[in-house]
Amino acid sequence: MRHHSPAKINLFLYVTGKRPDGYHNLSTLMCPVTLFDTIELEIGTEKSGIRCDAPNVPEDETNLAWRAASLFFDHHQRLTGRPSESIHIAIDKQIPVGAGLGGGSSNAATVLLGLNRWYGEPFALDDLCRMGRSIGADVPFFILQRPALSTGIGDRLQPVENLVPYPILLVYPGIDVSTGSVYKNLNLGLTKKSKGHRNLCFRERKVDAVRELHNDLETVTATRHPEISVVKETLLRHGALGALMTGSGSAVFGLYHDKADARRAFLSISQHTDWKTFLVEMVS
Repeated sequence: MRHHSPAKINLFLYVTGKRPDGYHNLSTLMCPVTLFDTIELEIGTEKSGIRCDAPNVPEDETNLAWRAASLFFDHHQRLTGRPSESIHIAIDKQIPVGAGLGGGSSNAATVLLGLNRWYGEPFALDDLCRMGRSIGADVPFFILQRPALSTGIGDRLQPVENLVPYPILLVYPGIDVSTGSVYKNLNLGLTKKSKGHRNLCFRERKVDAVRELHNDLETVTATRHPEISVVKETLLRHGALGALMTGSGSAVFGLYHDKADARRAFLSISQHTDWKTFLVEMVS
């Protein structure tokens, strides 16, 4: 079985508080985009294992895709009484690692969805989301595979139907960012903590992301990695209607009026920088 595993962007991200367990509460609008890893699942192999062509991705039980497979088989065995089968997972990695694009969480969700389909869908999507939540807060979002307003630690989801689509130029400056380190250095006193965005998608007929771009984590990451600000300024200089760092970074995206504008920016930026650039679209 071969499956596509999408990246995501955060069209806005507000940190609304810190929880007693150390996690942070968020209000964020996430959207899948057409940048994909490819995951191949082979069931009933002689030996179980995982392989990834990216050198900095673990090929052991710490890999989120492997954790997802183990979790699925545990639940499936309890449900059916059937013993777990061996599995080999191969990941063709196109989503940059440590970029705020959710590649690891997406891989985990794709494995859960793929195995559920292979075994005749014994679990409902809500069941898969509960499994995914124990792996990572973003995994349920990738199981839904649609734009969503996410609150709590990022695991409470409300699908968004009315998002205005834009062509996107996504830029990865080659910086691997630690999400934990970014949150550790976040000063909550400087964040907007806007509560209005929690109901934004249901107050307006259309959600125009260009008018809503905001990321409380951007200042933290850009202070430590000034090149992120350079990427953002470059996108704006090349015609982006708005630009923003996604997640905890380091990838930055620009929203464009049409595909022609986005392609012109892509050709110019990709020729004159060492950054990785991707022309993508929102998945709605």
